[in-house]
Amino acid sequence: MRVYFVKRELEQSGHLCTVLNTGKGRFLTGRDFEPVFSGLDYVKKVFKYRLKGFTVHMHLNGDSPKGFVLTTLALMISLVTFSRPVITFHAGPLQKYFPQSRAPQLNLVYKFIFSAPRHIICNNDLVKNAIAGYGIHPDKIVPIQAFSRQYLQFDEVTLPDTVEDFFQKHPQAICSYVFFRPEFFIEEMIRAVAEVVKTHPLFGLIIMGSEKGSEEIQALIAELGIGEHVLLAGDQDHDAFLTIMSRSKMYLRTPVKDGVCSSVLEALSLQVPVVASENNTRPESVIRYENQNIPDMVEKIKYVLDNHAQVVASIVKPDIRDTIQDEIAVLANRVGTD
Repeated sequence: MRVYFVKRELEQSGHLCTVLNTGKGRFLTGRDFEPVFSGLDYVKKVFKYRLKGFTVHMHLNGDSPKGFVLTTLALMISLVTFSRPVITFHAGPLQKYFPQSRAPQLNLVYKFIFSAPRHIICNNDLVKNAIAGYGIHPDKIVPIQAFSRQYLQFDEVTLPDTVEDFFQKHPQAICSYVFFRPEFFIEEMIRAVAEVVKTHPLFGLIIMGSEKGSEEIQALIAELGIGEHVLLAGDQDHDAFLTIMSRSKMYLRTPVKDGVCSSVLEALSLQVPVVASENNTRPESVIRYENQNIPDMVEKIKYVLDNHAQVVASIVKPDIRDTIQDEIAVLANRVGTD
């Protein structure tokens, strides 16, 4: 969503912006991006746009070795064509290969990645300090919250019949957004659902996100006999995602490396209670549980269900700025000095 909003705002300001999509969605048709089909294709396209005068703006996090390679290639292409790029380093202060203590063998790689750009955009001061720990001058590191007020723009839409039926059958339905990967602790979430159902038979969980890799979780749902209480709703567009969230009794967030998390801010802004794993960066009003502590998760979910009106009334809506414009100012080199 942030790439979409940055591109839209850049173009409304009179700039040209082309998105090179290296992700799983690059094979979708009719979308406003240019797909990248191979490493050689990536190099050719980055060169092509640099020679046209475009500034390279790379997105990177500390969990993806592929991202290190693609970022290093883009940086080198930018430097040999006499331009310094901008890097967006989005994620929390603790990632798989970040900071230095997590992967000291990559210190030289990070040193290059963080030294080459004109500016580095990160989430917050905790991440900024960790980047500075690689010997990078703090003035070139610009903390900009990934969430922006544009994220709250949506039209309530008619939901698919399967989702609508689920809401009708489960007045205490909650929702979550996941990737079926270990860092989302989905097994613990499903076992928590099985416990909540024992005392709250109208409870249900809508899981949004691609179902790729969900086979083991689907088997666990069947084993626990809670198939009627869990709906894998798959990927949803922005309007449908926020429609489902706004109709849910609660938003459940399970990762611990996600920092503040945009979807958590979306929920709070919509006055939807949030139960999330403690990662020491959760916003005010989030009800926290100890990561992988299933009884604690169950207790917090039940608390929200049993005291819903009180919890909603106590939510402090976060102050959401237009951080897209802040990022555009960095791209236009209107902030900071090297």
